[in-house]
Amino acid sequence: MPGLTAPSDYAREPPRHPSLLVNSKEPFNAEPHRSALVSSYVTPVEFFYKRNHGPVPIVDDIHKSDSRYSVSISGLVENATELYMKDILELPKYTVTATLQCAGNRRTAMSKTRKVKGVGWDIGAIGNAVWGGAKLADVLELIGIPKFSRISSLGGKHVEFVSIDKCKEENGGPYKASIPLSQATNPEADVFLAYEMNGETLNRDHGYPLRVVVPGVIGARSVKWLDSINILAEECQGFFVQKDYKMFPPSVDWDNIDWSTRRPQMDFPVQSAICSLEEVNCIKPGKVTVKGYAVSGGGRGIERVDVSTDGGQTWIEASKSQKAGSPYVSDDESCDKWAWILFEAEADIPESSEIVAKAVDITGNIQPENVQVIWNLRGILNTSWHRVLVQIAHSNP
Repeated sequence: MPGLTAPSDYAREPPRHPSLLVNSKEPFNAEPHRSALVSSYVTPVEFFYKRNHGPVPIVDDIHKSDSRYSVSISGLVENATELYMKDILELPKYTVTATLQCAGNRRTAMSKTRKVKGVGWDIGAIGNAVWGGAKLADVLELIGIPKFSRISSLGGKHVEFVSIDKCKEENGGPYKASIPLSQATNPEADVFLAYEMNGETLNRDHGYPLRVVVPGVIGARSVKWLDSINILAEECQGFFVQKDYKMFPPSVDWDNIDWSTRRPQMDFPVQSAICSLEEVNCIKPGKVTVKGYAVSGGGRGIERVDVSTDGGQTWIEASKSQKAGSPYVSDDESCDKWAWILFEAEADIPESSEIVAKAVDITGNIQPENVQVIWNLRGILNTSWHRVLVQIAHSNP
């Protein structure tokens, strides 16, 4: 890969915000404090979760006249090509507001039921950003693959993204993942080659100089530090597609797993979490404001969020608390259909209790009540009701 310096250690990591909760130092994996997630509809870059599998790559400055950074596109196509940043920048620029969520978000709570393998995330492996760049459908059209294609002229059905990033799971090879060609060539799917995040040039932690953004799909498919794109007859055969991020039933553990029996996870299910309260809280009796986020994969949007202050016996409907003028239900063209909503509800808390949140998306999908029924050995897609405990501190007479 021209224009690349690949450090062998972590000596040249980028600076990070000191308030991040670090789950792993090498490689660096960190999330913001939960209260930071509901401070704004668009997550500031410094508080957007960091998910890395190795040292952060260092790429030549693309703004220099002698920059050699490029992305190769090859495989089952008529005309393989090499695209430089100037070629990508000449394509129409679009922006999309989209929430990215690691499949392991809320893994720590799942591991309390039964131990799982993976980075121990709380509820902060998620963030909402405004991504700027070129649509992948436009890029593929440059090499002769028309929009809305399900198969290339030479039989390609999947688009593989290969990263500059090297990781131990690939035996020192690059991180890679794929999506169906039908999704990649659909302009309405808003799959991006992004070079901006929240109106600024991507920083190193988030994929500088170019990354893939696949809205509505688990973050593992939004490959950072893009090196090449391959058109394949079948899905990517890399570790993170074939032997990770698959959803197994609770009966499967490491002694009886057969990876080939499950499809790679793509869309994430409906999800919500309470961000204004900790797992255990000591408060005075009275009104409490409950704030959090809710999102569903596949562009489905949120129909409503229900909040309970008695462990799920009775419920009230939360209201939206996101940007002014944005509809609560994301089901029309004016909405950010790939983005979360922020919700809030106010309730009297006269005694110690369990506060619960659950979301319903526009197709009626609802979060499962208990984590036990969705436990899986990789600890992914914990979308069970989010619960926090409130203990009332009564004043001494």
